[in-house]
Amino acid sequence: MQKNSALKVNGLITPLTRLLDQMAAYGAVRFYAKRLAPNDNSKNQVYLGGGFGALNIIPHGPVESDDTSRAGSVRDRAKAMVRFFWLDDEGVTPAPDAQLILYPKYPEVRMSGFLRGADRAPNALMRSRDEGRVLFFGICPDGRVLGHVVASDDPVARAFDAAAPSLDTIGVFLDLEKLRQGGTDPKEALLAALRRIHGKGWIASQKMGRAGFPEPYSARNGGGYTLEAELGISPNGYADPDFMGWEVKQYGVSDFISYRAKSPVTLMTPEPTGGLYRDEGVAAFLRRYGYADKSGKVDRINFGGIYAASRDFHPETGLRLRLTGFDVATGKITDLDGGIVLLDRDENIAASWGFRGIIAHWNHKHAKAVYVPSLMQFPPPEYSYGAIVQLCEGTDVLLLLAAISASSVYYDPGIKIEAAGTARPVIKRRSQFRVRHDILSKLYKGSEVVSFK
Repeated sequence: MQKNSALKVNGLITPLTRLLDQMAAYGAVRFYAKRLAPNDNSKNQVYLGGGFGALNIIPHGPVESDDTSRAGSVRDRAKAMVRFFWLDDEGVTPAPDAQLILYPKYPEVRMSGFLRGADRAPNALMRSRDEGRVLFFGICPDGRVLGHVVASDDPVARAFDAAAPSLDTIGVFLDLEKLRQGGTDPKEALLAALRRIHGKGWIASQKMGRAGFPEPYSARNGGGYTLEAELGISPNGYADPDFMGWEVKQYGVSDFISYRAKSPVTLMTPEPTGGLYRDEGVAAFLRRYGYADKSGKVDRINFGGIYAASRDFHPETGLRLRLTGFDVATGKITDLDGGIVLLDRDENIAASWGFRGIIAHWNHKHAKAVYVPSLMQFPPPEYSYGAIVQLCEGTDVLLLLAAISASSVYYDPGIKIEAAGTARPVIKRRSQFRVRHDILSKLYKGSEVVSFK
């Protein structure tokens, strides 16, 4: 209700903002629009951009082989279902066959199946080749996607045309967050808030409570929680803290002179989806490729080390990391059945992460993220936030794969089995892919460093 009031105070109530309010009433928290080209229709599908960046905008289900493609070409494309609903004056109606189609060859993403089985679907508009149509998306925390399309002469389209020059773009999408904030630019508001927090100096450790008020927090991992509380971020349905559409990431540094990060950034922690690890289990994997604990802990087998595409076999595990089905020169996936693999000297696959699973993990990344450095002092725990922040926009799983192929992103596991020789061994899993903070920008299409000094 506060956002609606802000819109009224600023005199920005328009047919477009009313549409966004209607989407919000059905649960949407992020809002995007796409101008439809003549070929954006039910026959030719709706183009959602080159690369796979659209996957970080549109929530979707697992990426699967598209068995409807021509015989012998199943690997040429994949699909992912979307919980899509058309919104009109009567409410929402599901489009049960809506899906994203991934074309690695180009690469690009398109949307199809959005009319089949959908009562009250806008058939005439989505079968049309008319210029000036606009398709609006409302993204809900539970993964639902609300859609609404208008013709060029609709009052909503005219309001959109008037607002469009001031809106941020993410690929083929226009981000409508600014309209939800009464005309306030989200990026400028974020920077103003971070500048204010930097100016406060040392801040007592806190965490936003369920009631929406900050509460003291005594554990030593409060840097992110304290920043969220200062930004007024309440827990929501997204995996990461969100401020006006920006993912907020805090990281510890040694000082506010060099701004050197204390540790690498953990990008994702997916369990292997293939190889011995998956086929015979973690215990069998550790017994074949693990090594005795170096600190002398009895009956413990470890599996660690750094595995990068440019490195040879690890001296203790006998494994090396490689990418299959990815063309380094073009930055394209050539085989969706490929992935990241750990190979032994006999070319046996010890563990692997298929591209479909990697895509699913990476789609949880926000399209926009800010990285904020922090210092901590203890006791009591207090945090101070730096004057230099990094804004990154436009991530894509293809950028991740390119970084893995260049060894910028590497595998850094911490897997172990304790009481290995007993009847009740204890297994700890930690498969993580990491990157040095100073090369994070390689994972985004755009990066900007802003200083408050």
